Amino acid sequence: MIMQIIINGLLIGGLYATIGIGFSLVWGVMKVINLTHGGMIMLGAYISYSLFEYAKVDPFLSIPISMAILFFIGILLERYIVDPIIKSGIFMTITLTFGLEMILENIILLIWSGNYRSITTSYSGNSFEFFGATISLVRFLMFIAAISITIILYLFMYKTKTGNAIRATSLNREGAQIVGVNISKIYRITFGIGAALAGASGALLSSVYTISPSMAASLIGKAFIVTVLGGLGSVNGAIFGGIVLGLAESFGSEYIGTGFQEATGFVLLVLVLALRPQGLLGRKFFT
Repeated sequence: MIMQIIINGLLIGGLYATIGIGFSLVWGVMKVINLTHGGMIMLGAYISYSLFEYAKVDPFLSIPISMAILFFIGILLERYIVDPIIKSGIFMTITLTFGLEMILENIILLIWSGNYRSITTSYSGNSFEFFGATISLVRFLMFIAAISITIILYLFMYKTKTGNAIRATSLNREGAQIVGVNISKIYRITFGIGAALAGASGALLSSVYTISPSMAASLIGKAFIVTVLGGLGSVNGAIFGGIVLGLAESFGSEYIGTGFQEATGFVLLVLVLALRPQGLLGRKFFT
């Protein structure tokens, strides 16, 4: 029983890590709390659903397509909507991204309606045993894909010139500018990467869960909790925060009740904010 709970928590934790990391990256680098993130995840989910429904593209194979489309959308949003107002302060950017979220949700409703949608593949019902625990094949593949995406992002952030420029901008924007980093360009790329990660999260989400536009608000809550748990802007922290949230919800659902599953994460959020505001793996600077 315990092994089953732990495995369930780890599997969903991988998805939570992917949901939170794009949100955390944009917040950590640009100092923008992007409330559009939930809508972007849902858009990625519906893109994956449509590709499966009309072109029979496997949801895991549709991940790069969802990421590419959302990256392009993110770039356009940052260039023409977010960038002009980013210097106005956090209150204005929250208001702006909240408005964008409402617009995006209504666009999704207009195109796909509010009906619940799901993807059923030929292997959706397959599972295997591991130390007495039953593991769904789809959830296992979702976990592998989520961790792979996170590792690729980590390598990008630490092994490429652009990634180092993003990290430098987060550490000290003025210092990065002095050594030749184009801050506007880095902000655009960062927002695009955040949107692409949201697209990947949506594609992964659609492979396991029934989706609807109303899920966007809940997903923003997950992203916020993962960010706070792991530490602002931290790739490692997002993985850790996602796993911790997944385990907390899994144990909470089993021992407290499924009705309190969502509340478990927020209780954990309050405790971390009270005891360690920088996050469980957070440091003074972006890591």
